[in-house]
Amino acid sequence: MRCSIVACAAAAIVLTPWLRAEVVRVEVTERSTFADGVSFGPAGAYERIRGRMYLETDPMHEANARISDLKRAPRNARGKVESWTDFFLLKPMDARKGNGQLLYDVHNRGNMLALWTFNDGERTNDPKSAVHAGNGFLMRHGFSVLWCGWNGEVQADDTQRLLCGLPVATENGKTITGRAHLEISSTEKVYSRAFSWSPWGIGAAFPSVSLDNADATLTMRPDRDAAGLEIPRTEWAFGRWEDGKVIADPTHVYVKAGLRPGWLYDLVYTAKEPRVTGLGLTALRDCVSFFRHADAATNPLAGAIEKACVFGISQSGRVIHHFLYEGLNTDEQGRAVFDGALIHVAGAGKGMFNHRFRMSTEYGTQHEGRFSGSEFFPLAPLPQTDPVTGETGDSLARSRQSGHVPRIIFTQTSTEYWSRGASLLHTDVEGRSDLTLSDDVRVYFIAGAEHLGKSDGTNGICQQPRNTLDDRGPVLRAMLLNLSEWMQSGKAPPPSRHPTLADGTLVDHDTWRVAFPKIPGCNLPAHHYEPARLDFGPRFHSEGIADIIPPKAGKPFRTLLPAVNADGNETCGIILPEVAVPLGTYTGWNLRAPKFGAETMLSPLDGMFLPFAKTKAEREKSGDPRLSLEERYPTRADYLSRLTEAALNLCREGFLLDEDVVRILERSAKVEFK
Repeated sequence: MRCSIVACAAAAIVLTPWLRAEVVRVEVTERSTFADGVSFGPAGAYERIRGRMYLETDPMHEANARISDLKRAPRNARGKVESWTDFFLLKPMDARKGNGQLLYDVHNRGNMLALWTFNDGERTNDPKSAVHAGNGFLMRHGFSVLWCGWNGEVQADDTQRLLCGLPVATENGKTITGRAHLEISSTEKVYSRAFSWSPWGIGAAFPSVSLDNADATLTMRPDRDAAGLEIPRTEWAFGRWEDGKVIADPTHVYVKAGLRPGWLYDLVYTAKEPRVTGLGLTALRDCVSFFRHADAATNPLAGAIEKACVFGISQSGRVIHHFLYEGLNTDEQGRAVFDGALIHVAGAGKGMFNHRFRMSTEYGTQHEGRFSGSEFFPLAPLPQTDPVTGETGDSLARSRQSGHVPRIIFTQTSTEYWSRGASLLHTDVEGRSDLTLSDDVRVYFIAGAEHLGKSDGTNGICQQPRNTLDDRGPVLRAMLLNLSEWMQSGKAPPPSRHPTLADGTLVDHDTWRVAFPKIPGCNLPAHHYEPARLDFGPRFHSEGIADIIPPKAGKPFRTLLPAVNADGNETCGIILPEVAVPLGTYTGWNLRAPKFGAETMLSPLDGMFLPFAKTKAEREKSGDPRLSLEERYPTRADYLSRLTEAALNLCREGFLLDEDVVRILERSAKVEFK
């Protein structure tokens, strides 16, 4: 069966009834060779296994005590709550030839990202071929790679997103209803939008209890700090605009005048049918635990895995932080799930991953999503106190209590300091002092980079060309191998490297604004993201139920920004060769272009690249204060020599691999100076 595809029917592996297990049935729907059977060094050829797991969760078990609404979920004859999740596994044909480590990639809105990130492979949710294997990095190093569904909002489409099936909570057998809030915004004029994080309906929100929903309100405002204007009920409806007419739909909102680009629309309504959202987190836990511990009769990795690490980008990184916050790194058998965690570009966020009538796909930025609740105390992975509320906490407290705190690496770009509150991971909540991180946590800052790494350099919805710095793969490949060694042998990675108050590399907005060069045609932001202390009511953090909708916004947490030099480039952290020996200014922020609305606001997750003038005469003519290329680098050889030294330094320090030094130098050798 190893090299064949099961086309006619699923091959079901049924766990025997007496076996105590959260995974009760596994259906393998496809098993075949990966990348045409090419051999990846010592690990040899790889295979792909796709299927579905059927799960049972014990609502009375202490390992599940934090799952909101779990006791309101329907139970089977064994008193357990049923759910299911899709899974996809890439493993060596002979699992024992791997490196003994399982890499679990937390999908992002149903999308697999590990091969795109580490292998520079073509993005897909159905990896099969050599283009998906990319440079083969993960396979060359012998990792088995696993994905499964966890987000009940994700809808099926033709991209084969990973799905999971979560039950709907009820109260005494009756449908639960409750107040819900959605913020809706568009970059173009449209007449209707799905109750979704995106205009494409990737994440399904909760339907209105009825089409009239008489107490529902819709308010519009140009930005969150402006007064809202309530739209009369006669001017909007629960419906979608199709083919020139309104079709009634309890999962869409229609506005007769159309949505103004960039404006924020707040819909408050009575929703129904809340999913038990937190069961997605236990599905993640139990899927990984199965592949770590199940026996050879049911598990294709049996006896081959010694350690497991988890990786996530953006929302997926917030899922990891929240998973650890909830203390879920211990399975129902009392075993550790993950030994290591690589959390990329998550800022200081967690999320709405275990709450009733909340959208897990939403998150806060400077302009949008500020009522999403993605940032909440405790923010840092160590004990601290909020002097405003008097709360004390540690985002890892529950994991520490269980004794199952993985070794954690947080990596952030400049964008997370501007748009995702990243400084709150390593400062107090008032931004007045640096925090001392524990030995099992590292925080690294990638200077000058934007949220998802290298863009195509077009403007998108921004005023300036977006950032072209290639940071994601080069840094994360080194980080993964550092984490792998840390888990396996205890060899610690390099010390944390991020901006600090103590050395003046972490500053307030006014200080940053004075320091940034006056580049012709470049408008500066007047704001950055400072998440507010949100009050959803007394049951929100204990039971996951919001009683105040929308939430009351209190005093913001104070966030800070990386300092810049005379070129506008950041001065600390992991300074990649292209930033250390620059051809222009790299930022993690970019303002929205006027045609997309809210032009004084930050584009949510974009940075920019502003090239230097080529000659002194050119820059003097434009009024650019930054030195030109000819003033910086007398010859191409001088430029390449300095760039090489910067790359080799990062390699020696453990922040780049040899193979990425070569890639950077090959790419830089093609730069045109004239």
